[in-house]
Amino acid sequence: MVLQLEGVACCYGARTVLDNVNLAIPRGELFCLLGPNGVGKTTLFRTMLRLLPLRRGVIRFGGENVAGWSDARFARAVAYVPQAHTPPFPFKVIDVVSIGRAAHLGPFAAPGASDLAVARQALETLGIDHLAERPYTEISGGERQLALIARALAQEAEVLVMDEPTASLDFGHQIRVLDHIQELTRRSRMTVVMTSHDPNQALRWAQNVATLLRDGTIVVGSPSEAITDRYLLKTYGVRTQTVAVPGSHGVIVPKQQV
Repeated sequence: MVLQLEGVACCYGARTVLDNVNLAIPRGELFCLLGPNGVGKTTLFRTMLRLLPLRRGVIRFGGENVAGWSDARFARAVAYVPQAHTPPFPFKVIDVVSIGRAAHLGPFAAPGASDLAVARQALETLGIDHLAERPYTEISGGERQLALIARALAQEAEVLVMDEPTASLDFGHQIRVLDHIQELTRRSRMTVVMTSHDPNQALRWAQNVATLLRDGTIVVGSPSEAITDRYLLKTYGVRTQTVAVPGSHGVIVPKQQV
């Protein structure tokens, strides 16, 4: 296992949001944290990234407790990909991607030629090297999300943690971005942990999923094991049926439409 949470308590301020969380995320797969708004996905996500203090429990990377790691060492192991956004300044795409090299540079150091080469290779891996000199503010939302993923690749971390990576994208860009993410895990054995509130995304692209229920319960398994009709009724309040689809764990549709 590349990333493990053992008996973790996730807190927001003085309030415990999730308690006794145990997750073991295998290397080289796309792992999805699934649940509706308000069940603690973001708090768990931020705790995993060490952006919120760990009240109780242990987070391990490659079997090693990360509690004593410096921020720089953690950044070389785990990269964060936020939701796509538009910054106030028109930086070139290559400059945005090069920021990912910061974890490998000393204080106040600027990316050198070798760092730019890594950044360009990350763009090429995702098939967007033609955007390198374009202003980041002038490319599409899907292209911005891919640029942020390229920035994480340039960080050369083993694990990418992604916060609802398609939340602001239209349907076509959602599919293209998630296809790219899935292909990364297949080709490079990179581990991707992403949050989503869409069960169909987990069924289509994830190898394993952790479903978060409103009572704090977490069920871990393959998408077909964890995303049951009972779970969907209890969590989302809708009656559904999972229809078999080749190449995935199925697709969920409302029962009255079947």
